[in-house]
Amino acid sequence: MKGTVITALAAGFVSMGMLLPAAAFTPAIVYDETGKSDKSFNEAAFNGARRYQDETGGGYIEFEPFSLRERVAALRDAAARADLVVAVGFRWGDMVADLAPQFPDTTFTVIDAVVDLPNVQSITFSEHEGSFLVGVLAGMASEAGTVGFIGGMDTPLIHKFRVGYEEGVAHANPEATVLVEMTGDTPEAFNDPFTGGEIAFDQISSGADVIFAAAGATGLGVYEAARDEGKLAIGVDSNQNYLHPGTMLTSMVKRVDTAVYTTMLEGRQGSWQPGHRIFGLAEGGVDAALDEHNRALITAEMREALNAAKSAIIRGDITVTDHTRQ
Repeated sequence: MKGTVITALAAGFVSMGMLLPAAAFTPAIVYDETGKSDKSFNEAAFNGARRYQDETGGGYIEFEPFSLRERVAALRDAAARADLVVAVGFRWGDMVADLAPQFPDTTFTVIDAVVDLPNVQSITFSEHEGSFLVGVLAGMASEAGTVGFIGGMDTPLIHKFRVGYEEGVAHANPEATVLVEMTGDTPEAFNDPFTGGEIAFDQISSGADVIFAAAGATGLGVYEAARDEGKLAIGVDSNQNYLHPGTMLTSMVKRVDTAVYTTMLEGRQGSWQPGHRIFGLAEGGVDAALDEHNRALITAEMREALNAAKSAIIRGDITVTDHTRQ
């Protein structure tokens, strides 16, 4: 173990959980550009790191880079100072692949990308399965028979959400129409609530009464538009039902928090292993969020259909298309 205790900020984008004894295991987490307060993907990762700290008393180093130059510096700094580096987001994949061989004594966990190296663990999720579930609820909740999907950056990963959602909607209502639009083709597409809101208003004008936003912080604008127009929205990654109770139908929960917590804990315990891990519905990696904030929106029939779909997917009776494997 490296045992380095970080006491100063580096380039303005690194902070600490808590100080540790010199011989302690030190993990680090590097977020994507939207930062740990995006109320979605990165915030879920942050919650996993905080759970690790709260339950073990161990600290961690965190980096919030906001540019490509900062990303490169952050990952290198983390690799030099930490025993385990958790890189949050598919855009870290190539950087980890380039850097990991230079730091053979550091282990890396990359989320949403696959890197085949002896000191790298790759964690991906079955987003298509979770999106199918929220699609079932959308298809049943829609009175207009038209629902929307708004993606962030136009990538295969986001289309993985889209295809699962479309199949879930069709499962519940074969006659339903799904309107689809991506926010952009750069990383900024995940952090543009204004554009998200504008696209949502356009879809609502075209008849959509339920909209699923798989778009990171951009989704915040989608949810506000749905609230303002009295329509329903579906959150993503974190449970976002609390943001606008009464118009948030559900959230497609992607347990990034569990992935971060688990890999940090395994690193601390010495049981961390390289390789590819998939967190699917059967593993508790994805789900449709039900809580006190959306209880009034989910009928008994919808809950029954949701549970039936879960069981069928886990049994293999329903196979949801994984767009990234086509």
